[in-house]
Amino acid sequence: MGGCLSKPKPVEVKVELTLLEKEKEADLMSPNGKASPFSECRPNGSLGHCSDEDSAALRPSHKHRDYIEATVCHVKDLENGQMREVDLGAGRALLIKEHGEFSAIGHKCPHYGAPLVKGVLSKGHVRCPWHGACFSIATGDIEDFPGLDSLPTFQVRVEKDKVIIRANKQALQTQRRTKAMAKCSAVINSSTSFSHVLIIGSGPVALVCAETLRQEGFTDRIVMCTMEKHPPYDRPKLSKSLESTAEQLQLRSMEFFQNHDIELLLEKEAVSVDVKTKTVTFQDGYKMEYRKLLIATGSKPKSINYKGKDIGNVFQLRTPEDANSIARLAGSKNAVIVGTSFIGMEVAAALTDKAHSVSVIGTEAMPFRKALGEKVGKALMKLFEMNRVKFYMLNEVSEMRGHHGQLKEVVLKSGKVLRADVCVIGAGSSPATSFLKQSGVHMDSKGFITVNKMMQTNVDGIFAGGDVVTFPLALRGNKKVNIPHWQMAHVHGRVAALGMMGKTSEVRTVPYFWTAMFGKSVRYAGYGDGFDDVIIQGDLDELKFVAFYTKSEEVIAVASMNYDPIVSRVAEVFGSGKTIKKRDVETGDMSWLIDKGSQ
Repeated sequence: MGGCLSKPKPVEVKVELTLLEKEKEADLMSPNGKASPFSECRPNGSLGHCSDEDSAALRPSHKHRDYIEATVCHVKDLENGQMREVDLGAGRALLIKEHGEFSAIGHKCPHYGAPLVKGVLSKGHVRCPWHGACFSIATGDIEDFPGLDSLPTFQVRVEKDKVIIRANKQALQTQRRTKAMAKCSAVINSSTSFSHVLIIGSGPVALVCAETLRQEGFTDRIVMCTMEKHPPYDRPKLSKSLESTAEQLQLRSMEFFQNHDIELLLEKEAVSVDVKTKTVTFQDGYKMEYRKLLIATGSKPKSINYKGKDIGNVFQLRTPEDANSIARLAGSKNAVIVGTSFIGMEVAAALTDKAHSVSVIGTEAMPFRKALGEKVGKALMKLFEMNRVKFYMLNEVSEMRGHHGQLKEVVLKSGKVLRADVCVIGAGSSPATSFLKQSGVHMDSKGFITVNKMMQTNVDGIFAGGDVVTFPLALRGNKKVNIPHWQMAHVHGRVAALGMMGKTSEVRTVPYFWTAMFGKSVRYAGYGDGFDDVIIQGDLDELKFVAFYTKSEEVIAVASMNYDPIVSRVAEVFGSGKTIKKRDVETGDMSWLIDKGSQ
């Protein structure tokens, strides 16, 4: 299959440690070892930057911290383009050699903790093998998403052909770094109904936008309004880990928002936007004016028509409370999933070790067919069946029947009656944009907001991102697309923030998403809409495969299971602007991927 898929041989490394107790010198550099990013001061009250004097106050003191030094290898132990995870005694680091130079950064992806040594090194950055996030090997900064934090960097020097790493012990333990952020310098009363930047939503678009503004030196008021009752949380985990609480899924603490002057208003649902007066009205009657507005309201579950709408224990998974209730009610009982969306199938997988029975109802012949193709769809369907999931495909729900108001049976249009104590409807979603109908913000016939490369709408000062938009995708010749992925939403947030500050940026990232079931993950990169063929390498029956999705003679997307890091490798090729031809992947020899862009 090619050398890119072989496991690295374990190497024994003699480690010599030197503990430097209570380091005396003050580290006045920013955490990434670079000079302050804040410059070009503009007057307070504008969308500008703070001064270098202000930024000095933002940097945490590095006085009196414990550092450690370790000799980790010989200079000849690593070839150019190689990475190695090394132990410093107080923690581990990722040692990298590129262009004859050594560097060292955190070894775990801050997103979900993936071992970056198994990722892809290319042109000054490392790409995570699990979900495609990229980090600069020079600064540790996150360059592509998902995830919010960057990596710590560690000093490397060579003495007598020995490679020595000097690292802060706390950084070794945390394996993550939050970029320095500006503070709000505007004098604001919390009752003031005006914000320089108003953000509607609390998902990754909203959160990354707010954080990017502060990272870029924005010193005015930022208000984030959400109809959720929880601070931002990791929504993709809801369908995979049903018993997780909002606190366990939390992306940032309330203290984080307070420390960085990002105001968070919970349980605030926007009902209208007046673009002339630049005012947003909320369901409780509260109104707020804005200078810049970001719409990031995400999607809402599609409803289905059936008799018995008043029956209890029927859910559309939206909140941690929904997930917790589904898990509790399904315990040793009968669960029915309506719809074969990724969320629906993830819930079905999560319930198999809790419920007495799990049944899935779908309108197509198999799950995942539209996104992953018939061959992969069949293989994954077989995996579910092996885990006791019963499928009722080419079918729909006719009625929900209950006893004392609680669900007991789901009746299909075919006449089949399924025992059911809890039902989850996962029949897809639509953009949550109905509140914009009279606003003048342009939307297409399906309710998606159309934006340009900088995530700007047709209305000056209004930006949008995430599930609610169609945007030009550079990877596909700037074709207007909707990609409701967690990773893409992060990118939109950053591009929108830079746009608000007058900094030209655009979405150049490679779409990357994943789904998990029964302890296995499918990774996917590219944009496969309209594929006309699927080239499979590996073994579908053993669920160890890579699928290349082609259109005409070009590969436009890739998916894999148990084949890391090939999806990240392909994403790296896509990201470099290179084209992968169908003939390149038909031979079965994927060795051509191993060194793509790594030198």
